[in-house]
Amino acid sequence: MNSLFEKLSSALSPVILLISRVVIGYLILLHGLQKLTGDMPLLSLMGVGGLIETVGGALIILGLFTRASAFLLAGQMTVAYLMFHASAATFFNPIANQGEPAVLFAMAFLFIFVTGAGKLSLDAKIAK
Repeated sequence: MNSLFEKLSSALSPVILLISRVVIGYLILLHGLQKLTGDMPLLSLMGVGGLIETVGGALIILGLFTRASAFLLAGQMTVAYLMFHASAATFFNPIANQGEPAVLFAMAFLFIFVTGAGKLSLDAKIAK
């Protein structure tokens, strides 16, 4: 039974990584576009964050410069959590301080940074 799951996992791994990368990239791209299409000055902290999220999200979707983009986005989400959500009273409770999306995004981008874009990406095509 265990080898069945290992075989299934190995067979599905490239497709699941592609789907995960596209969904995570799309979600962060939407967050970036939300910031950029408002009245936010582009050179403000939120404007720069929106630019990083938009460009980084598009690169994650394409699987292009994936590790660098994921590393930058993980850092941005960590800074977002520390600056806008965490306080001494709620640091370890992202539900209470509404920082759960930032934490989840940071961990998702760290996962992508460690695994890379996978076989079904522009990074893999360029490497060949």
